[in-house]
Amino acid sequence: MSLEELYQEIILDHYKKPRHPGRLEGDHVEVRHYNPVCGDELTLGLRLDGERVADVAVHGSGCSISQASASVMSEQVIGRSVPEALEVAEGFRRLMHMQGEPDEDLLGDGIAFAGVARYPVRVKCALLGWMAFKDAVVRATDGLDGGETLHQEDGDAATAAKAQKLPEEA
Repeated sequence: MSLEELYQEIILDHYKKPRHPGRLEGDHVEVRHYNPVCGDELTLGLRLDGERVADVAVHGSGCSISQASASVMSEQVIGRSVPEALEVAEGFRRLMHMQGEPDEDLLGDGIAFAGVARYPVRVKCALLGWMAFKDAVVRATDGLDGGETLHQEDGDAATAAKAQKLPEEA
C-alpha cells in the first residue's frame, strides 16, 4: 500500500466513522460554518475547562474531505491547552497552503490531508472544521455566544469547486 493510499484510507475512515459527532449538552459555545459553493456545512460545539479544550462535537454534512477533516480536528484538539490546540490548527492551515514542512507529530491523522493541498478549490473543504474551531475558541474566550459564518466564492472558482472530484469520490 502506497503512502497516498494509506492517507486515502485514513480520510475515508474518519468520514465513515467520524469522531466526536453530534451536539454538546450543557455550557458550551456553538458555531455554524457553511460553504455555499459546495454545500459543506457543520455545527461545532466547544467546551473549555479553563484554558483546556474539554470537549468538541461536530454535526454536519458535506464532502468526505470536509467531514473527515472536522473529525480529525476534534481528535487533535481535545485535551490540549487552547494555545496548543491553536498551534495544531495553524499547522493544519500551513499544510493546506503548502507552507513549510508538515509536522506529523503535531498533526496526527491530519497529515493525511497533505494531498488535498494540490486541489486548491478543495482546501476550503478541508479547512472548514478547523476555521469553525478557531471561531468557537475566540467566542468562548471572549465570552461571546455562538454564531454563523458563511464562506462564499463567486464565478469560475465556484464552478470549478462544484465540479472537482478527488480520486476517492470519482
